[in-house]
Amino acid sequence: MHDFYSDTQTRPTRAMREAALDVPLGDERHDADPPTLELCARVADMLGMEAALFLPSGTMCNEIAIAVHTRPGDEVICTRESHIIFAESGGPAALSGVMMHPIDSERGMLTPEQLGAAIRPRSAHAPRSRLLVAEQTANLAGGAIWPLEQLNAVALAAQQSGLATHLDGARLLNAQVATGIPAADYARGFDSAWIAFTKGLGCPVGAVLAGPRDFIAEAWLLKRRWGGAMRQTGVLTAMCLYALDHHVDRLEEDHALAQSIGARLSELSVIKSVMPVETNIVIADLADHAPDARETARRLREKNVTVTVVGHKRLRIVTHLDVGPADADVLLAALNGID
Repeated sequence: MHDFYSDTQTRPTRAMREAALDVPLGDERHDADPPTLELCARVADMLGMEAALFLPSGTMCNEIAIAVHTRPGDEVICTRESHIIFAESGGPAALSGVMMHPIDSERGMLTPEQLGAAIRPRSAHAPRSRLLVAEQTANLAGGAIWPLEQLNAVALAAQQSGLATHLDGARLLNAQVATGIPAADYARGFDSAWIAFTKGLGCPVGAVLAGPRDFIAEAWLLKRRWGGAMRQTGVLTAMCLYALDHHVDRLEEDHALAQSIGARLSELSVIKSVMPVETNIVIADLADHAPDARETARRLREKNVTVTVVGHKRLRIVTHLDVGPADADVLLAALNGID
């Protein structure tokens, strides 16, 4: 299978699996698992935060952060394409009892002016604007990278208006590798942030949420309450540590492959347009005469190629460590055969 569905489809390499064989283990609930403690310390330092905790998924990172930063009835401001809206099963409403205030944006990025217009004046008749959530990189905008100046300006505007700030950093390291700007610089204006290990870094499980110590203490409470506390997590976090040491710089390869695919897609008659490609995500709109996205994806599966349907005529193609140029050739040939 030539799997461009998502960078979540990666499999741990043999070297990554072997990294977990001989590590010392303990109970993470009692701060007794050495690899997990090391991973959390490293990520907290990478993000310029005081503390961090290991969680099973990025969705749990987002949902715990929302719950800590808000109270039921509050309102969360984000872009309409945000992961917390389209891919977390209504978690903010179900788990935290908050309302969402989605903003139409340019490539998944707000401006301070848009944020200011969205913040509600205090009133007994309206929900309280409480939290800004930004996503770096912007998934449904084709892995677009927030410019550092714009991200900092929006975060500052939020804080000056009394909002808490949270950075969904699922692909934050893709932004770091693409621009050379440290992850801590992107996270500087945020009260909490996280990075994923199950996407471009190739791990089977895990994300790490970081923030101030009191925030992490509250996050630990919800981690236990929601069933996310585990025991000997070192068998997982050892693989995450391996990924930090060996799989970050190679994200450049994913970006180069995605840019090559984007350029070649633009030459196909079945493709109407391709969003600018900045990292490892390619968003392509099908031509008017082409089948819709679901039918196109079905035909591609018949040729052992998988992609994501993200709109009636829109496909998402994601590169990662388990696909290469030969897989891209198969993908493009399969698309070229669709009319």
